[in-house]
Amino acid sequence: MQLVGSKSSRRLEDIGEDGIGLLPTEPEDMWHANNLISPEDVIKAHAIRKVVMETKTGSTQSERVHTDLTIRVTSTFFDPGASQLHVSGTVIVENSFVNLGQYHTLDLELNRPFTLWKKYGWDSVARETLADALKQDKDGAVAAVVMQEGVANICLITEYRTILKQRVESTIPKKRSASSDQDSGMRRFFEKTLSTLARSVDFSKPRPLLLASPGFVATDFKKYVADEAVRRADKTLAAMARGATVVHASSGHLHSLNEILKSAEVTATMKDMKFVRETRLMDEFFDRLRRDDGRAWYGVAPVERAVREGAVGRGGGALLVNNSLFRSQDIATRRRYVALVDRVKEDGGEARILSSDHESGQRLDALGGIAAILTYPMLDLDEDEEEGGGGGGGGADAQAAAEAMVV
Repeated sequence: MQLVGSKSSRRLEDIGEDGIGLLPTEPEDMWHANNLISPEDVIKAHAIRKVVMETKTGSTQSERVHTDLTIRVTSTFFDPGASQLHVSGTVIVENSFVNLGQYHTLDLELNRPFTLWKKYGWDSVARETLADALKQDKDGAVAAVVMQEGVANICLITEYRTILKQRVESTIPKKRSASSDQDSGMRRFFEKTLSTLARSVDFSKPRPLLLASPGFVATDFKKYVADEAVRRADKTLAAMARGATVVHASSGHLHSLNEILKSAEVTATMKDMKFVRETRLMDEFFDRLRRDDGRAWYGVAPVERAVREGAVGRGGGALLVNNSLFRSQDIATRRRYVALVDRVKEDGGEARILSSDHESGQRLDALGGIAAILTYPMLDLDEDEEEGGGGGGGGADAQAAAEAMVV
């Protein structure tokens, strides 16, 4: 996703009530746009509208016209298989083809910009969602090098897309009886590939690295990286070599990545990396709920009380909120959850917004969509809190109910 128009050079924290022009360039951008667009927001985009025209003879005929429409959103539908996003709503700016109040569904398309105005403004949660959409090197993205002798394609792979970062080409002498020329050629190729990989992908935090090739090229490159790590005493290169998995490919060209990604090993690696933190937090939450140690609570009212007391802060505190709660059409409800997220971050705790499309988000949804891990035990948080989704708790009875919901 890219910012377009006059706002493209602005910092995200400076965005206020203005509309933001966005250009989806990859299929995954549609998934981010779906998370960003909420009911009651206003969106302007290209549309194809079927209109009925009356001819001079009095007869009518229908035709499809291209126009720009501005609608107030009522609902969205995202098709993850086709990476298509359909946004429905009522027209709020009329033109020669549509009248005010008419219903229309916009089909957002790749490489066609749209403008979005947030009904509730660009609060901290909306800005964070936008920042995730604009950030190319996603947390948990898997690095991959698809290679053969003299050719290497360096990629980043997320759950929804593959980004070609750089292509490396180097001349390798053909095999002769004396192989010194070929050996030096392969070494130059490996050196060029490693330097390009280090520039193109951020390895400051450990991430999986897939090395794919026909024959032994990928295996030899992994050994080269490990040897360089020892020679340079470079911990980053050492971690890169340890995190590398060698996979067979029919060729070193980019199209071979399709067969690589179908392997069960690679699929499991990507899934574990993308949502590993959320999954671990949910596991920790249920573990504490079973132990009934007073540090695991769910439900709006108990969690709000814990946050007000500063119990979800620095030292292991974590707030878990399902992203569906931020799609409420009631401004007070949305602001309630945004305030919780902001307060936890101010207190030094961790605030995670979980996707309802993922297993960890579905587990959280069974608890009402909100839960917290406290930095210290608190008891009876659910007493006298029956309003506003106050159900929930952290005791033995709550534990049994929660486990029953999840199972």
